[in-house]
Amino acid sequence: MSRTVTVLLADDETLLRAGVRAVLTSGPGIEVVAEAADGREAVDLALRHRPDVCLLDIRMPRLDGLGAAAELARVVPGTAVVMLTTFSEDAYIADALGSGAAGFLLKSGDPRELIAGVRAVAEGGACLSPTVARHVLAQLGDGRLTRGAAARARIAGLTGREREVLGLVGAGLSNAEIARRLSLVEGTVKGYVSAILAGLGVRNRVQAAILAHEAGLVPAS
Repeated sequence: MSRTVTVLLADDETLLRAGVRAVLTSGPGIEVVAEAADGREAVDLALRHRPDVCLLDIRMPRLDGLGAAAELARVVPGTAVVMLTTFSEDAYIADALGSGAAGFLLKSGDPRELIAGVRAVAEGGACLSPTVARHVLAQLGDGRLTRGAAARARIAGLTGREREVLGLVGAGLSNAEIARRLSLVEGTVKGYVSAILAGLGVRNRVQAAILAHEAGLVPAS
């Protein structure tokens, strides 16, 4: 049996926290170890509990989700951060990419997506909701083709296998899942991912995932 994934949930809306907690604890393997009503409290509780995953609302008092994510990356780097977003908060996503977030999920999304996303980032994967990805790319408007061309140019130096791995990173798969999909050893996949991040000049898997979507590498689900 796989280990239990521990989660810290931070949102200033009590009802939303209750709903997310209910979803996460509806099945085995996930335990919500603490809840916070603002970003500062989230950082303090993360230092105390050292959770595998911290779910952060973007808009919170005292310290917002972006500030909390950046601080968590410094003080508890072993905790993966997932941002809870709404369609009205697209403008924040680019900033959050630079703050060390490992994923983005919609508050109004499919509960199964939330559970799968938390498990994926706990295993070292990226968690980019397909709905969020499609919506963000759509908001690029007329610049999307230009960005797509630029993304394809950036991945031109990758090998065929590296592009295949990048596409699966874009689909939100963890290293273990990619290894099973491609019949590789997990350590080999780790090496590919490290080489991809370095070759593309991106900081984390979510930035790589966005690039994979822009380049059209993500396989159809």
